[in-house]
Amino acid sequence: MNNKNEPTTLLRRGLIGSVFAAICCFTPFLVLIVAGVGLSAVVGWLDYALFPMLFASLSAVAYALWQQADRQGHSPKALLIGLAVVLSALLFWLEFRFALRISIAAALAVAGYALWLRKSGSSAVSQIKRNWH
Repeated sequence: MNNKNEPTTLLRRGLIGSVFAAICCFTPFLVLIVAGVGLSAVVGWLDYALFPMLFASLSAVAYALWQQADRQGHSPKALLIGLAVVLSALLFWLEFRFALRISIAAALAVAGYALWLRKSGSSAVSQIKRNWH
């Protein structure tokens, strides 16, 4: 990735996708819009698209945070894609019984990852500065 704005753009798009999917999953917002345009037949299938979108967007946020932290080493992209697929499959298998709990846990995991990246990055920078002088 040569463009310095790519992680910021990816982070912004991931956050927008996450918020949109969360609003549409957990409120009747999208149901009202879809019913208003005469497509009520698809309301029952919305969750099959929205939850994978939520998990994919959260994965994009996590990957953008990793890029912004300027980490070296193996990229977590494949792991994040795998987690989004596994969480989506788990939700379908459980027939959405624990959808809110799983979604909140995924969001908290991304927030925890962000904190970990920030703390471990700042300690690494301070250690490099100490060793430099």
